[in-house]
Amino acid sequence: MGHRSDHSPGRIAFINARLLDPASGLDAKGALLVEGEAIADFGPALFKSGVPSGIETVDCRGHCLAPGLVDMRVQLREPGEEHKGTLASAGQAATAGGVTTMVCLPNTSPVIDDMSVVEFVARRARKLGLTKVYCYGAVTKGLAGQELAEMGMLAESGAVAFTDGTQAVGDAQVMRRALTYAATFGLLIVQHPEEPSLARGGAMNAGETATRLGLPGIPREAEVIMVERDIRLVEMTGGRLHFAHVSTAGAVEAVAAAKARGLKVTCDTAPPYFALNEGAVGDYRTFAKLSPPLRSEADRKAIVEGLKAGIIDAIASDHAPEDEDAKRLPFAQAAFGGVGLETLLGVSLGLYHHGGMTLLDVLRPLTCAPADILGLPAGRLTKGAAADLVLFDPERGWRVDSDDLLSKSKNTPFDGYLVQGRALRTVIDGRTVFDAAHGPED
Repeated sequence: MGHRSDHSPGRIAFINARLLDPASGLDAKGALLVEGEAIADFGPALFKSGVPSGIETVDCRGHCLAPGLVDMRVQLREPGEEHKGTLASAGQAATAGGVTTMVCLPNTSPVIDDMSVVEFVARRARKLGLTKVYCYGAVTKGLAGQELAEMGMLAESGAVAFTDGTQAVGDAQVMRRALTYAATFGLLIVQHPEEPSLARGGAMNAGETATRLGLPGIPREAEVIMVERDIRLVEMTGGRLHFAHVSTAGAVEAVAAAKARGLKVTCDTAPPYFALNEGAVGDYRTFAKLSPPLRSEADRKAIVEGLKAGIIDAIASDHAPEDEDAKRLPFAQAAFGGVGLETLLGVSLGLYHHGGMTLLDVLRPLTCAPADILGLPAGRLTKGAAADLVLFDPERGWRVDSDDLLSKSKNTPFDGYLVQGRALRTVIDGRTVFDAAHGPED
């Protein structure tokens, strides 16, 4: 398995593919032609009578060819915490996972509340030529939750939406102002839905398991209260709000009710919240210490149902690299977070294998849905659009081994987990940047 960097894309025919495009509902055998950096053509009838000479051919052997994944929440750690992760290590992990577009949180150092940091990230990502990187801008200066950042200027420099990252905008008046300001410019606010005073000091989901382990709990009400408060603020302001990584049945119910009332509210979740429950904490496993915390089995099932019903719009990796020093601590003191770029596709495909969803149902929240929420030109098969693609085998089984991950930090909550489905090839702007058939980097 390895990364490639073909710097001069020409004409490439992907034949014998199962073409999947949730945006159009396409699920058919066929072929796709890439010319330069763009998709030139695709469909069941393409190359029926053979591929003309002079075109490089990739035989997909019946595997699935789909738009590359759009990951709407990644923590890069660069600039500022390069010992945990870098743009390069995140790019390598992302392309190995089939992710062709990712959006990074502003909790870098310095914080992305200034145009120069947005431009720095964009410049570094372009130079690397791996997964495309967009930035969120901070809602408040320094993520301090008090004074609004210059959202208009940040949007002009390329910020695609606004969030305080892993911290909630806890002050209702500040959130009201942010939503009002953002509504004026058609901008989107993304909230980490956790009432700070209820969550303070907690280490895992409140309940029987936390009591048995003697750990301080974070009640699920911390999430539900914040979601319900912010829905009221959306009603007041006419703003557009997205809730990140919902993890509770109550939050799903509240979002469903808000959508039914026609409010501009969307939400996402992440693989740990539909594939794991609080039992994964086991014997104080700090790799399973996440924010929000892993919840009860009833909440996990509600997240699966929320995805099936389309109430939860998107699935993000929630990639949060932490080094050994931050995780090798007693559970209550260890850092929150887990890496997720390389396991995003495989764990999500569990919803196809065991959750009663079709492949298109699973791919929609991973491709066109997050792209539409953020207004990104990605996540669908379109003639003339950038050739950002993933070829994957939904049946290929593998066991997650944290030591094998390409992320600089290895803190996955899925270590040892059996997964069915894997990226075989990742193409960005017509260039193959990852090919599972190759050996080490060439």
